[in-house]
Amino acid sequence: MEIKSEYLEELADRALAEDIGAGDVTTQATVAPDLKGQGLIVARAAGVISGLDITALVFSRIDPEITFSTKLSEGSVVAVGECIAEISGRLTSVLVAERTALNFLMHLSGIATLTSRFVKQIAGTGCKILDTRKTTPTLRLLEKRAVKSGGGENHRLGLYDMILIKENHISAAGSLTKAIEAALRVTTESKSKNMLIEVEVTSLDDVREAARFPIDRIMLDNFDLEIAAQAVKLIREQNQNIEIEASGNMTFENVRDYAETGVDFISAGALTHSARWLDLSLQLQTPGDLS
Repeated sequence: MEIKSEYLEELADRALAEDIGAGDVTTQATVAPDLKGQGLIVARAAGVISGLDITALVFSRIDPEITFSTKLSEGSVVAVGECIAEISGRLTSVLVAERTALNFLMHLSGIATLTSRFVKQIAGTGCKILDTRKTTPTLRLLEKRAVKSGGGENHRLGLYDMILIKENHISAAGSLTKAIEAALRVTTESKSKNMLIEVEVTSLDDVREAARFPIDRIMLDNFDLEIAAQAVKLIREQNQNIEIEASGNMTFENVRDYAETGVDFISAGALTHSARWLDLSLQLQTPGDLS
């Protein structure tokens, strides 16, 4: 996923402003302004790395003379103790940027690492892992890229790139059928032509009703395992062209069981809203350490 530099710069600047405020009083009080050295970002846990670009950018926004170097790339797998990046320059600048830079890298790498675990858990089933819109406001593109770096796939990026009819849309439209018919009419217009239509269902009756229409995907929302298997069978018998997604309370423990029902996709909000940050640290080396 390509992310525009302007988006990254705005995020970095806002995050730094939040942390620094009127200035890093501790660094100003304790570190000589002309002291130079090196910092190593080291993995304290094994995982998948995501967010190297925004991490490097945080340092450069504080001090363009800082050098950030790494042999890794987006999606690299790291072991415990492995060096992820080297940062060289004025130590005052490195220390000011340290926490904000690590916050981005640890958070995004945590998402990539959790996603990779989910993907490995369903290996061989033919099912794909999807993210959701349960993302941190303003960080969606970075978080969704982290999912892809972990081997997952992105669901829609926002409200604008796919029609997803959910429970409240159905309630407002008057019925499942009315909501689908309205969406199908809209997709014949030039503005929304060929836009995918997905329908969230909560019962086998909903499955039968939705599968009558030429929609693209049905989402089985919070179906228990046995009912999900029945729903897959019904949809396959009724309309082979419809993709099937399972969603709702997907965990590392149950995800393979759902994948084995024959669904095409499993979406898990946990990938972005519950991923544990990857444990990383920045270890400073002053000129004395390097001699």
